[in-house]
Amino acid sequence: MTTVDVPHSSRSVVLRVSAVINETADSCSLVFDVPEELHERFTYQPGQFLTLRIPSELTGSVSRCYSLASSPHTDDKPKVTVKRTVDGYASNWVCDNVKAGDNLEVLPPSGSFTPKNLDEDLLLFAAGSGITPVMSILKSALSRGNGRIVVVYANRDHDSVIFARELRELADKHPQRLVVVHWLEHLQGLPTADALAALVTPYSGHEAFMCGPKPFMDRVHDALGQLGVPRNRTHAEVFNSLSGDPFAEVAPSEITEAEAADAATVEVELDGETHELQWPRTQTLVDIMLAKGIDVPYSCLEGECGSCACTVLEGNVEMANAEILDPEDIANGYILGCQARPVTDHLKIQF
Repeated sequence: MTTVDVPHSSRSVVLRVSAVINETADSCSLVFDVPEELHERFTYQPGQFLTLRIPSELTGSVSRCYSLASSPHTDDKPKVTVKRTVDGYASNWVCDNVKAGDNLEVLPPSGSFTPKNLDEDLLLFAAGSGITPVMSILKSALSRGNGRIVVVYANRDHDSVIFARELRELADKHPQRLVVVHWLEHLQGLPTADALAALVTPYSGHEAFMCGPKPFMDRVHDALGQLGVPRNRTHAEVFNSLSGDPFAEVAPSEITEAEAADAATVEVELDGETHELQWPRTQTLVDIMLAKGIDVPYSCLEGECGSCACTVLEGNVEMANAEILDPEDIANGYILGCQARPVTDHLKIQF
């Protein structure tokens, strides 16, 4: 029995696991009960993730981000799916230990791997457990959108296919809108960029989303590049093991007189509102927004999860760690709010 009664910070909550679903031999899904008073905080967008606090005898806890496979438009309860990884402490602990009725500490939904318009024609690439946020997007688009959708899903073999029955049922239910293509390594070998490009050439006008291991996503990027798919219509979800503790309470940073005298100014657009703030050179964008009580999206504060990704419309920043962003992302103005510090005197930023 996993017993957690009190959250470790004001941002986290304790949720009851209402069901554990064995998806394949090495993956399972956790379905959570969300009390009525937390429904607003746990409203989520297709493709977002939850951060779970996993107990550890060695370190006290580790934190991991797991994508929501459920859709806010078709499912009553949020569901994350976890696949075992070799020597992966957290994924193996979840699959071995969590049972229905257990409690887990969770951060509210986060992430920007979500379509802005569910009516778009979508090209969805997944490999292994990368199907998890893709499934959330797929079900949402079929339910609330009207575009055509193509899913390309790579796995080792038939037994590795997560959500095999659900994908088959969705394809049968929406034959005019949905095409599902399975790529099985034991039959076809590893997918190459050339093979993927040839496979999806008819759909090069679709907006593309991808999630999976880095080598797979590199090949997808290459394939889409061959087809001339614009970079701003290509979206990748990248997860790294979090080294910090996103469940720790974060104290607002104090601004000294010297910092205030040399501070930049920034206009930040978030959820339709514009905030004008002083931005000291030594502090990050997330720091100054938290200090003003603004509900800025963030999770790890380490530049490892992408929850705080935003776009610079005017000005320049420097970032301590931006490895999860592609060079093309940075060239297009994407930054990580938890890593960004101002270079220019005035900036405009949009979440």
